[in-house]
Amino acid sequence: MGTMRVLRALLGSVLWILAGVVGLVGALLCVTLILLPVGIPLLFLARKLFKYSMTLFLPRVVRHPAQEMGRRSRRGAQDAADAVTPSRKTLKHARKRGRKLGRKARKQTLQKLGRKDNSLVGRLKRAF
Repeated sequence: MGTMRVLRALLGSVLWILAGVVGLVGALLCVTLILLPVGIPLLFLARKLFKYSMTLFLPRVVRHPAQEMGRRSRRGAQDAADAVTPSRKTLKHARKRGRKLGRKARKQTLQKLGRKDNSLVGRLKRAF
């Protein structure tokens, strides 16, 4: 990781010097009226090279703050979800308990309303 930073800084400094030279040549060409159409594009190129050399010096967090925030928030959300997620055993127990409570509540409502239990067990109870 450290060698990559050194290489990026070295490349950025070389590009910065190149941009300075291109800008100087563009400015000299702009002085003469005949070479003005060549000098202006060189100045724009020098400006682009300066910008690109500065991006090589800066870390990614500074260059793309919105993208980094998105990455960090996704990582944080995933970590939070992992911390909150209960174990399989707990989920299985809760599911089983929920089914039991649902059956019990259904049975009580049917009794209170006076309706028949049409399940196989209810039919067998009525038959015997």
